Amino acid sequence: QVQPVESGGGLVQAGDSLRLSCAASGRTFSSLSMGWFRQAPGQERTFVAAIRWIGSLTRYADSVKRRFTISRDNAKNTVYLQMNSQKPEDTAVYYCAAQPYGANWYQYDYWGQGTQVTVSS
Repeated sequence: QVQPVESGGGLVQAGDSLRLSCAASGRTFSSLSMGWFRQAPGQERTFVAAIRWIGSLTRYADSVKRRFTISRDNAKNTVYLQMNSQKPEDTAVYYCAAQPYGANWYQYDYWGQGTQVTVSS
């Protein structure tokens, strides 16, 4: 059983930066493809970014390209989401997800509890 745990959320002002972390246990971290999703109030959960377990290939939602960066540190069993130039519309609960040997950018079996990010204007 893989258990992702997010941290690093908080309240920031528009234009500020914030870094989210997600530590995953229960399986060899280097075998996990990892993704970040977010859910704003009253909206569906949407894809933000993902990084593959092999080759560290990445993919981003158009809305966060050139502002957010996903990365991983296999030695620390952690994936990061660096969020720069934040906008009020980035306000959401951010979820980390894990998939062993995941080959689909958007499908994950294991999810964290989420961390709140609020961007004030």
